[in-house]
Amino acid sequence: MNADELLRDSLHEQAAGQPPLGPGFAERVLTVRRRRRTRALACAAAATAAVVAIAVAVPLLAADRDHVHVSSGTHPHDILAHPDQTPPRNLIAAGNVALAAYYTWSTVEQTDDRAVTLRNYRLLDQKSGTYVESPEWSFLDVAPGMRTAAVLEKDLPARRIGLLDLFTGKVERWIALDRGVASVAFSPDGGKLVATTYDENPDLRYRADYDSDGDGEKNDWMPQMGQSSRTGFYVLDVNSGKGSWSEVTDVDELNARQDFAFSHDGKLVYSGLSAEPHMQYYDFAGKKVARPADEAYVHWANAAGLSPDGRLVAGGFAGDDKQTASVLLDPHTGEAVTKVRGQQLLAWADDKRLIAWDITPGSNEFHNRLVLVTIGSDKVVPLSGFRKGNDGAAGRWTPIFAER
Repeated sequence: MNADELLRDSLHEQAAGQPPLGPGFAERVLTVRRRRRTRALACAAAATAAVVAIAVAVPLLAADRDHVHVSSGTHPHDILAHPDQTPPRNLIAAGNVALAAYYTWSTVEQTDDRAVTLRNYRLLDQKSGTYVESPEWSFLDVAPGMRTAAVLEKDLPARRIGLLDLFTGKVERWIALDRGVASVAFSPDGGKLVATTYDENPDLRYRADYDSDGDGEKNDWMPQMGQSSRTGFYVLDVNSGKGSWSEVTDVDELNARQDFAFSHDGKLVYSGLSAEPHMQYYDFAGKKVARPADEAYVHWANAAGLSPDGRLVAGGFAGDDKQTASVLLDPHTGEAVTKVRGQQLLAWADDKRLIAWDITPGSNEFHNRLVLVTIGSDKVVPLSGFRKGNDGAAGRWTPIFAER
């Protein structure tokens, strides 16, 4: 499978609202890009989780030594891994990021020809260092530092955003809205939220009269293709809850769910597109603006995005049937700089290492696990167990990363 085929499958999969399909894709709106600089680990979770985790010491490259920083007793090159767990039960972390939450999918039939897909979340409990069921939330994002999550209640679009304390498990306060939102994402510094507004639930599905997933059965559940009820976005201050709504009326080249997110520096928001140019940026007033220079080759389907130091951009799959690999690009020219092991790059652990999905070479592309890969090395450190089943199978889980 070449890179173009992978990208095509990625975009189709996002339109279907399912978990990531094969190499080269991670849906932006569901697996949050964490590309920020070092932040202290929430100590209570790390101390507890270290008891049950496998701690893997990774030798530092010469170029890494300048980036070493010890904060709150936690070394940013420590790894908390559970290669025997799928889905994970205990905290997984590497470098500057951690698995803050994950979800599985379920489809609930509403009428004979309409259903809704639901995310079934497990969210990190900071006291125990374990992932606990969070059935009351339909959508969430975790702030850098992993102290707070922004949450939406079950019925979408929601008219308020909750700020959930990950130590107490309680919503500290609600931000009331006058329009319904169906997604929420923190800015890189955690000080703002962008919430995408929709006229109806973007996770509605309708019965198709053809075999959409190739399983030999017709009547699959599909979004309304080529239609989106997206209306715009809020940018809100986390501390005050105040902000403004911007109308964005262009809905061409959008999937049914196409959420907004912040740029790498947090000064703009962007939307993915299902066709060229694949990315559109806006200022906070909803005006279209040019891409930032260092994000000229960022693609929403490649979840890791720009490296923390801004020197590399995560690209798509670049391996073969004998060995997985993904490409890293020059952010200003788009030229391939190097390759790194891994089937699909999900998040930067630091300037030299990334968390990725990966498979055993030659095996089923869906039988993948979280791994840590390093630029300039073939070393792969398993972080989780292998996901089971093909895409869309019950129990397959999708990770959400946050800077710790």
